[in-house]
Amino acid sequence: MFKNKVLLITGGTGSFGNAVLNRFLESDIEEIRILSRDEKKQDDMRKKYSSDKLRFYIGDVRDYQSVLNAVRGVDYIYHAAALKQVPSCEFHPMEAVKTNVLGTENVLEAAITCGVERVVCLSTDKAVYPINAMGISKAMMEKVVVAKSRQSSSTVISATRYGNVMASRGSVIPLFVEQIQNGEEITITDPSMTRFMMTLDDAVDLVLFAFENAEPGDIFVQKAPAATIETLADALLDLLGVTGQAKRIIGTRHGEKLYEVLLSREEMAAAADLGDYYRIPPDLRDLNYGKFVEQGEERITQAEDYNSHNTTRLDKEQMQALLLKLSFIKDICEGLPAKPEE
Repeated sequence: MFKNKVLLITGGTGSFGNAVLNRFLESDIEEIRILSRDEKKQDDMRKKYSSDKLRFYIGDVRDYQSVLNAVRGVDYIYHAAALKQVPSCEFHPMEAVKTNVLGTENVLEAAITCGVERVVCLSTDKAVYPINAMGISKAMMEKVVVAKSRQSSSTVISATRYGNVMASRGSVIPLFVEQIQNGEEITITDPSMTRFMMTLDDAVDLVLFAFENAEPGDIFVQKAPAATIETLADALLDLLGVTGQAKRIIGTRHGEKLYEVLLSREEMAAAADLGDYYRIPPDLRDLNYGKFVEQGEERITQAEDYNSHNTTRLDKEQMQALLLKLSFIKDICEGLPAKPEE
């Protein structure tokens, strides 16, 4: 489906964008466009890949005109541009709204105007039962995706929702590795706290699945295992051959949950189980409020959400096997310099 087509990746200089780019560069796609604000990262990518398929656009999803300029002539869009760090969004919530909500509106409006065939938007488990500004802004982004999907008969708009991507910038794995290598105490928020564990390859697989299978307004979730933070720390200590290193419990940080949820109870009641994935269809009820207030659904009462406490739980050995899939960890184990994904 991608032969001789043009793909635009918003936020294409980030970890998700790079992973998607790497997969598509190997295909027979005609052109890949990168839209982002950072000219330094774009220049680094230009030198790194040196590909005739790549085109770079300096712009910001907050600015509709710069989005429109990049979207003209595009067949597919992967919308990954976002503010994703929980603390920065907590201190600057309106910045999260401008990028994650209004920026998505700009991308989707430009896509519909220019006749783009398919758009896949990136979301997060923090959008389910959100308790922090980043999650709230992503939950609103998903509502924009579903609402816009109703307004277009030609552009298929969908979303993918992820758990934590292992070893991405700002995540806990690079922090633990640094503390272990420096002989410092390993700072653990709550030993029983669980998180979904996903690799970037898993993330790209989900994107491709969405491009190929989405109906308007669909949200796709990949089934993923989870581990406690203590299991993760112990697996890293063993892999790096370190014993006796102290751990310190620092307590749950502001805006953190004990566990993350990939599908709410209401979504699980409506979701289609596709084997490795769940498909959440859009709620297509109209503005007849009686359908919301007067009519209940027994299936919701009986459903349970899908979260990092009730999914497959990894033990230390299984966590180690998953960690060794990361080039970041493999390089460290082999004594090579390594850095987390951008």
